[in-house]
Amino acid sequence: MRPGRLQNYWQRLPEEQVRAEQAKRLRHYLRQVVIPFSPYYHRLFQEHGLDAGSIRTLDDLQRLPFTRKSDLLPTPENPQSFREFILSPDPHALAHRPGTILRAALNGRKKVEHELAAEFRPVSIFFTTGRAAEPLPFLLTGQDMENLTLASRRLMEVCGAEPEFRMLNAFPFAPHLAFWFTYHAGMSFNVLTVSSGGGKVMGTEGNLRLIGKLSPDVIIGVPTFIYHLLNQAVEEGVPCPNLKRIVLGGEKTSDGLRRKLLDLAHELGARDVHVLATYGFTEAKLAWAECPFPHDQPSGGYHLYPDLGIIEIIDPKTCRVVPPGQPGEIVFTPLAARGTVVLRYRTGDYLEGGLTYEPCPHCGRCLPRLRGTISRTSEVKAMNLDKLKGTLVDFNQLEHVLDDAPHVGAWQLELCKANDDPHDLDEIVLHVQKTDDTNDRQLTRELNDRFYRHTEIHPNRILFHCAAEMRELQGVGVQLKEQKVVDHRPPAGNGVGEMKPEPANHHE
Repeated sequence: MRPGRLQNYWQRLPEEQVRAEQAKRLRHYLRQVVIPFSPYYHRLFQEHGLDAGSIRTLDDLQRLPFTRKSDLLPTPENPQSFREFILSPDPHALAHRPGTILRAALNGRKKVEHELAAEFRPVSIFFTTGRAAEPLPFLLTGQDMENLTLASRRLMEVCGAEPEFRMLNAFPFAPHLAFWFTYHAGMSFNVLTVSSGGGKVMGTEGNLRLIGKLSPDVIIGVPTFIYHLLNQAVEEGVPCPNLKRIVLGGEKTSDGLRRKLLDLAHELGARDVHVLATYGFTEAKLAWAECPFPHDQPSGGYHLYPDLGIIEIIDPKTCRVVPPGQPGEIVFTPLAARGTVVLRYRTGDYLEGGLTYEPCPHCGRCLPRLRGTISRTSEVKAMNLDKLKGTLVDFNQLEHVLDDAPHVGAWQLELCKANDDPHDLDEIVLHVQKTDDTNDRQLTRELNDRFYRHTEIHPNRILFHCAAEMRELQGVGVQLKEQKVVDHRPPAGNGVGEMKPEPANHHE
């Protein structure tokens, strides 16, 4: 059975059955796919004396060591480390997989060869987009593309899409998950979709012309660019009365940003609009979404696909799995992936609300869900703000402080050195575009107060910009992801630098 054929079946299962079925699929996946054909995990399982049969329950998954992005990065000894994670089946081993000979006898050798090629031969490559390390290639096979198509159709269902919707895909054209997941979502759900390439291809004006011609029901893209786009639509009087969904991916989505986007949508003539966030990462080759929910209530969280992958939430310090509903770092293990495969992958993403198996209060689905804010551990930076080095500043928190601030539209936090001296103190400069004619001096006081209440620090300077200047600062239409936090400190002055995830568990 192809993964996920019985999606409604999964939506009705209680937690115990979900976990039991996932453990069963994991044993099969390890035994038939990963251990025989992954150079990295074949070696790892041998070194640790592990085998697929030892995974009887999901709790047994904790016997496996974690995998991190650093494990895939090139080293002088192994400049192409990522190749170790690509499934590389030996033709002889494939021929002797259980059931292969029987299938060849019943269906013919050529048909079986074609099926195996679709399962294991890479046909596409996505690249990671993280800023903390160089982009890494992740290979996808025909089966991965089928999984992606299935998951993207489910995402459309969770978001409450209708086949008659028209969708503007404003993600940048690139070999990255967000654009292609959205492309397949439109195709699989049979929705009329126009892909603009975001600001890098058609620019803001080109996207506004598309809004005027298409009158989309759905606009999907990176939050910063979507905010700029809708803000410009309001300024230029481009109506969008049919807009029903604003779907965001690639960056965090705060409650403050949701409210600002809703206000902009109302100014464009749209009345029944839902702002929904998605969460995904290249290593999973998947993305998940929120279902529509009332604006005055909390989100139900990201609805998972339990037949395609397992999510664990761990304490990043002890590396132990935490109970449902407890915060921690997100760890992912696939159940159906081919091409590049990573097991127990530590994402570096911290989830505040935890994993839950309770029915969604908004749509009623009994799927596992990720609840609460997700932030990057790498966004905690060490700053030399006074004579005591190593002051930790959580820029995840600062982003929410600014998104929730009244009178503030687009913004950027710039880290630099006082007097451009690499040995001087660090400085935080806040660049702001106002949404109204609030007095600069008054807003400066308010922002300084907000900063101090939440972080006990003040920005060194607050500079105000018009919309065009802010677009240039953020790299709208130039960068793949618009720049909201930029570090212009020279390398010699970074000191401690970014906080790294805690060391992996005792297996490593």
